[in-house]
Amino acid sequence: MDLGQLQERYGVAAAGALGVLWGKSRERAGGTTSLLLGHLLDTAAVGELLWDGLLAPSTRSALDGVAGGPGRGRGLFAWLCGIHDVGKATPAHQRLWDEGAQAVRASGLAWVEAAAGARSQGRWRHDWAGGLMARELLVLAGWPAEQVDWVWPLVAGHHGAFPSLRDVQEPRTAKGQLRGRGLWREVQQVVLDVFTREMGFEGLGDPQPVVVPSRALQLQLSGLVVMADWIASDERFFTGVDDLKRVSADASRERAAAGWRALGLERGWGALAVAGPEAFGDRFGYEPRRSQAMVVGAARAMGGPGLMVVEAPMGEGKTEAAQAAAEVVAARFGADGVFVGMPTQATSDPMFTRTRRWLEAIDADLASRVVLLHGKRAFNREWKALLDSAGAAADQAYGGVDEFGMDDDPYGLAHDGCGERERKAPAEWFLGPKRGLLAPFVVGTVDQLLFAATRTRHVMLRMAGLAGKVVVLDEVHACDVYMSQFLGEALRWLGQAGVPVIVLSATLAPAQRQDLFESYLAGAASKEELRVQVPAPQGYPRVTTAWLACGKPQFHAAATQGWRPDLAVAVRAMPEGIAGAGCGREDREELRREADTAVGDLLEGELADGGTALVIRNTVTRAQSLFEELRGRFGDAEVRLLHARFTVARRADLTEECLSLLGPRRPRLPGGRLILVATQLAEQSFDVDADLLVTDLAPVDLLLQRIGRLHRHDGTDRPARLRAPKVFVTGFQPREGREPAFLFASEMIYGRHLLLRTAAVLPGGGAGWSVPRDVPALVDRVYGGDASLLPHAWTEAGEAAGREQCERDRARAEEARQFLLTAPGEHERRTLAGLHYGGSTAGSDEAALQAAVRDGDESVEVVLVVRDEGDAAFRTLSGRALSVNGDVACDVLEEVLGSTVRLPSKLTGPALELGPLPAWHGHPWLRRSRALVLDASGRARLGDFTVSYDERFGLRER
Repeated sequence: MDLGQLQERYGVAAAGALGVLWGKSRERAGGTTSLLLGHLLDTAAVGELLWDGLLAPSTRSALDGVAGGPGRGRGLFAWLCGIHDVGKATPAHQRLWDEGAQAVRASGLAWVEAAAGARSQGRWRHDWAGGLMARELLVLAGWPAEQVDWVWPLVAGHHGAFPSLRDVQEPRTAKGQLRGRGLWREVQQVVLDVFTREMGFEGLGDPQPVVVPSRALQLQLSGLVVMADWIASDERFFTGVDDLKRVSADASRERAAAGWRALGLERGWGALAVAGPEAFGDRFGYEPRRSQAMVVGAARAMGGPGLMVVEAPMGEGKTEAAQAAAEVVAARFGADGVFVGMPTQATSDPMFTRTRRWLEAIDADLASRVVLLHGKRAFNREWKALLDSAGAAADQAYGGVDEFGMDDDPYGLAHDGCGERERKAPAEWFLGPKRGLLAPFVVGTVDQLLFAATRTRHVMLRMAGLAGKVVVLDEVHACDVYMSQFLGEALRWLGQAGVPVIVLSATLAPAQRQDLFESYLAGAASKEELRVQVPAPQGYPRVTTAWLACGKPQFHAAATQGWRPDLAVAVRAMPEGIAGAGCGREDREELRREADTAVGDLLEGELADGGTALVIRNTVTRAQSLFEELRGRFGDAEVRLLHARFTVARRADLTEECLSLLGPRRPRLPGGRLILVATQLAEQSFDVDADLLVTDLAPVDLLLQRIGRLHRHDGTDRPARLRAPKVFVTGFQPREGREPAFLFASEMIYGRHLLLRTAAVLPGGGAGWSVPRDVPALVDRVYGGDASLLPHAWTEAGEAAGREQCERDRARAEEARQFLLTAPGEHERRTLAGLHYGGSTAGSDEAALQAAVRDGDESVEVVLVVRDEGDAAFRTLSGRALSVNGDVACDVLEEVLGSTVRLPSKLTGPALELGPLPAWHGHPWLRRSRALVLDASGRARLGDFTVSYDERFGLRER
């Protein structure tokens, strides 16, 4: 910059201040002080690259509209990125670094330290100062109030939380010494004006928007501003510049371009052409089935971005239909990527593989841009194979962002990694905390979407990652009442953002379906509530779509026949003795042994000529007990056990083995037998094909999901006696003249209400269900309100159970609402001011977020290690040595982390008293881990409980 010209325009004092106001200290800017104006221009330059190389066409189009027409959005966007740190031109920031503060004081900018540094000033720092400055200076520049009102929160909230207007006012006790007085006010205006002119505008009035963006677009913008700031704070590429003569927009663009190339950030598919009819066969290797063609046709018929709900049987090919539809709506509405949300980590892993295969068929380069996003992805072999190690420098790359930040890792940069960090495949930058959704293609648990609906720090990064994508949610019926509050809130924001959403389910309850559409359309219309009449297609499979046209909801509904003929599934009750309230432990164990024996007898008969059986128990304890019985009868070679209380590494191996042994088109040896005993892990998105199913009673939609694992694929060789599908339902006891008794654990998991109504639709007398034809009617009957569904003798119990369920649902929904991003009654607000204030705030780490979005008793993960009484050192489960303090060598780290297991909730109390081993306290991956030390026999004492662990049974309570 030309200092002479600056002095001529702004005066010597104000121009001179530009050469000393610092944005980052030299300790955090590669050894050289970074002038504030330079950092603003760096961030704006990164914003230009985000626009050119990462923003979806839909986002660019929306911002063009806000800025006043095609071609104007880019400049406004870069300007918004750059002004984020204008609040650093205050004593509140300049006083924080002694060396910089001395230079600032020497330039004539002063403050009274006693007032500025008082503890009573609390949290008023540069982000809030910037919000206040932006508001005042934009008003002076002639901006209308409605435009100022949405811009200043972007500045005030760039550290992760949006304050209210009252919050950003300078504390009175500071007496103007935090904001600055006299020359400070002139300099602050100069900083903003010089930056604005350097970006190519005529003055501060020039970038003024003409349209107020929706709150969803504001939230997305805020996330992109944070992203630009983080990238521009990478001292590897943005070393400080302390000479004002070398500060310019062009110099910042050169630095930003070099950094961008080095980071390797890539967009999704960019401007995608609408796929033709032949595309489905090209992508998946077969012609579309009728239901799949129906779904793709519905995507082509949508009048705007909206919500699509696909209801189709298990094995119908919903995933491929959704992928093909996503490709169509992305091309039509300008989306640049996809987020696929699955109900569990276990279901996310195979979907990761399928998503990469689909994208590779579109463009071979796209498969490498897919991120797997869940807490145990390190144990997915395909993910691990994609990643190379990164050096220690990767951990320090963004250190400059966190300078003089707030508590609790305000920038989300704390890295729980050890020594080496994931990198390559998807760009390393996307693998950092809170950034995963910003990658172009993401597969993860639905929790990642639900987190975007919580009042948490940096929630704007999650919205920035979702906006501009197509969102696909599989098995959405798995969201209970509690989780559905977050799902509804997320759909509101996505609807307002114009994000196309595709929801998949085999067994969607009518009320849940209605809620999905009302939430999305209310968001699209920016309404607190929007009651709509959703059409119900007659038939199954079926698809329903909705969007807004001229502010009014529009619908399209269609149905067709499935590609497979209906299966006549014999459904037979297999009653067992149920322990009453007064039963002691010995009586309960005896009843369980009797139930196990009965299942063993059944399987010996049904599998006499070979075949495969899937047995699903509602609890881990029941699964382990039955597995022990069946091992004794059939031997280890013919029985497998799968549940959630294996270590994460062992569970991953077992899941892979089970999918291989029972997967589609798996060759079967004549007379060969295999029995898989599992919990709800095998209930959905678990592509196995069993000849016979034995299952505990569960609500009808989940029962039908389990039946979906039965006779799943054509062409499988089955023994003669198992060629007709059969289901045996356990876990309940019919009683003469009154309602049946259910397992206590089943009632705790599912509620008595739905179990009673499901028991009422179980066929009797050897009859069965026609699947999938009967699926919609069965779900409608159980989840409907018809009291006559229950036999007369059950009426009183049914009414009591219904009242109990209503009260339970009401309480759970109320509990969830305190964490929702938007408080009730505030969905029609126009700006983000105060968004993070007015309710409970969930923690920022994944464990705290999961606790917020998933209901249930708290449970704890522990890392299992071994040390016998006579041992000096700790050992891993396989016997590899650690040390007397638990030191973990790098070649053993993966095994130690893989020894993580989740304890049952009853052990939470004593487990919370556990801590890391002595050597783990400073370890980046293990410092927050709790170690459970087993003796040589694999046992440990936890409070009043004894637990054991072995590779066959997993964790057991003794």
